[in-house]
Amino acid sequence: MDGEFDYIVVGGGTAGCVLANRLSADPDQRVLLLEAGGRDNYAWIHIPVGYLYCIGNPRTDWCFLTDAEAGLNGRVLSYPRGKVLGGCSSINGMIYMRGQARDYDGWRQIGCEGWAWDDVLPVFRRSEDWFAGADEMHGAGGEWRVETARLHWDILDAFRTAAEQAGIAPIDDFNRGDNEGSSYFKVNQRRGVRWNAVKAFLKPVMGRPNLHVETHAQVRRLVVDGARVTGVEFSQGTQVRLARCRGEVVLSAGAIGSPHILELSGIGRGDVLFDAGIAVVHERRDVGENLQDHLQLRCAYKVSGIPTLNEKASTLLGKAAIALEYALKRSGPMSMAPSQLGIFTRSDPAFETANLQYHVQPLSLEKFGEAVHPFPAFTASVCNLRPESRGSVHARAPDHRLQPSIRPNYLSTEGDRRVAADAIRLTRRIVAQAALKPYRPEEFKPGPAFQTEDELREAAGAIGTTIFHPVGTCRMGADPESVVDPRLRVRGVANLRVADASVMPAIVSGNTNSPTVMIAEKAAEMMRADRRAGAA
Repeated sequence: MDGEFDYIVVGGGTAGCVLANRLSADPDQRVLLLEAGGRDNYAWIHIPVGYLYCIGNPRTDWCFLTDAEAGLNGRVLSYPRGKVLGGCSSINGMIYMRGQARDYDGWRQIGCEGWAWDDVLPVFRRSEDWFAGADEMHGAGGEWRVETARLHWDILDAFRTAAEQAGIAPIDDFNRGDNEGSSYFKVNQRRGVRWNAVKAFLKPVMGRPNLHVETHAQVRRLVVDGARVTGVEFSQGTQVRLARCRGEVVLSAGAIGSPHILELSGIGRGDVLFDAGIAVVHERRDVGENLQDHLQLRCAYKVSGIPTLNEKASTLLGKAAIALEYALKRSGPMSMAPSQLGIFTRSDPAFETANLQYHVQPLSLEKFGEAVHPFPAFTASVCNLRPESRGSVHARAPDHRLQPSIRPNYLSTEGDRRVAADAIRLTRRIVAQAALKPYRPEEFKPGPAFQTEDELREAAGAIGTTIFHPVGTCRMGADPESVVDPRLRVRGVANLRVADASVMPAIVSGNTNSPTVMIAEKAAEMMRADRRAGAA
């Protein structure tokens, strides 16, 4: 490509859009953003319920598959990741969530200076546009719009009351450092339309002459000269192109893409690279390790005498009414995130803070992308927020077009299996409360036949699936074995950083998209500061 760039950002997803915005704010710095997918001009990206048509669609999703998972009875899972400008912010559930203060304080306690809750809270606030205006915990006027949902379901109100009867108090806001309690999720939308990272961060700066965006540009490898990255080789259509970098390359390709690109470039574990037929350029044994994800157990119940989405979405007349409401008001089921009611609680009082998260939905289906069931039902999906299980992402071959091996290794520890069984028992206890009794809830997933500890663990393996939160595969740390240091620089390789969910040393206690925005904000801040310090 013409000339050299000061910054090359690999991946135009959530983090990449933030980085492109912040790094190109210096007009004398030439920035290139590379995205393997296309533009976010597919209508279903912007209609909130359109996630049903984006997940599993090669136009917007990498359509990854895991390897067979022993903990899930040998099942192979679909593993959605955004392949489009905006990345996962263009296909995800739109839930605005930061996690818990203890998550970030834990990062600091293992040596990641600058990443404690008090350090990251101002970064969250800086880009935030909170619907209720600014206060000590929230920002207003930033790019990342946060609003309340634009619909209501009586079945969710009843479930929230049942949770209160089971000892889980209602709260107003999950994003103040301690998210224990029940509340309705806040969402990244503007007036009933998805607000993705493209609208927030990229489109407002597309006119900058120093910012260059290339789509359908899949990275083949980083160009490494000695111990220094000097460029990026990528394919675009039938062409192989080279972009040279006189400054820094930053990988923001996500927890699957970033370690894969490192390994394709010869940066990783020697034995893994040897098996994949890739020459070792720089040995970094933790690349692709430490994969963590939230495994959701989708407990589902038939009900009667109360409306759910299943009935509306199962008939032509109901679908027409839903479409009309959205067309006229930008509200109703087409405006809804996949989950509306959230609950954070503990599977055991011994836990310091909430270790379970519920996503409660006024619907039921076999899996995302399939039709809802023809009978009234709701789903109480519950996940272990801090799993002990660790998996991996590794290249299979030198070919960048071949997806890496993805092994989440779910339910591989005794602790995770115990929490899974406890979570199903807690769900049953909530559903048995007086608030839900008038609607005669009848469990059909996993089903009342599963009762003993061993049976409940078996049930978790049968109904468990990803909730789309992979992190940790380019682990940040102060120890020499970590992939990146606390300034997100890849150890042993100059002019290379990683800034996305892959750098999380431990998964946050909640949804991961907005923490990824924060990580990218901090990365850009550190990169610009280091450049100014070097120039001085």
